[in-house]
Amino acid sequence: MSTEDKDQEQPLISHLVELRQRLMRSVLAVLLIFLALFYFANDLYLFVSAPLTALLPEGTSMIATDVTSPFFAPFKLTMVVSLGLAMPYILHQAWSFIAPGLYNNEKKLAIPLLLSSIVLFYAGIAFAYFVVFPIIFGFFTSVGPDNVEIMTDISSYLNFVLKLFFAFGITFEIPIATLLLIRSGAVSADNLASKRAYVIVVCFIFGMLLTPPDIISQSLLAIPMWLLFELGLFMSRLLFKPVVDDESL
Repeated sequence: MSTEDKDQEQPLISHLVELRQRLMRSVLAVLLIFLALFYFANDLYLFVSAPLTALLPEGTSMIATDVTSPFFAPFKLTMVVSLGLAMPYILHQAWSFIAPGLYNNEKKLAIPLLLSSIVLFYAGIAFAYFVVFPIIFGFFTSVGPDNVEIMTDISSYLNFVLKLFFAFGITFEIPIATLLLIRSGAVSADNLASKRAYVIVVCFIFGMLLTPPDIISQSLLAIPMWLLFELGLFMSRLLFKPVVDDESL
């Protein structure tokens, strides 16, 4: 092996070692948070299930149809919460790994976008919990037949809310995606604005695919998607003003 090949191999190995270390740190962070929260696993589940249990008829409660559900449902929720709480640290590790390869102007743009994406993801989860859940659970618990008692399985409920948490968290990243598209030059703000009608249709299609099959859940996801798209357009026009060519003046 030539000296040049050895010089090229050495940086690759050092990058792989650094990547392994940062992955291990991220996993350790999730594990530590999980161990700290595991004692409160049942309390976390009570908090997440509160929007539904507050609307259940008097004398009814949630049920567990599987023998292992009373343990694994809170366990799964605690793991997901641990991952969510550790996400800023995980993204910091990812940023520290890729930052040396970026230009200064890219770093100046990436840091605010990274912080904004974290805040927006959490905002999407909060919006789902405090706004969407009371509306859709109020609707579901009020339209059933009078002779049917509502007793939701705890595992089914957890899968339902985690799906909505993820859907709304990703949805609230739309302003970031819009800014990146415009900043990269792939499309202009005016071009996106001219296709607003198509964007609204796509929002409702994604609302149909990412939420349960009812018009309320779909609308509660599609309308914020459209509003967040408009926010991304507004911010792009504010931050990325078109450059005027002096020769054209």
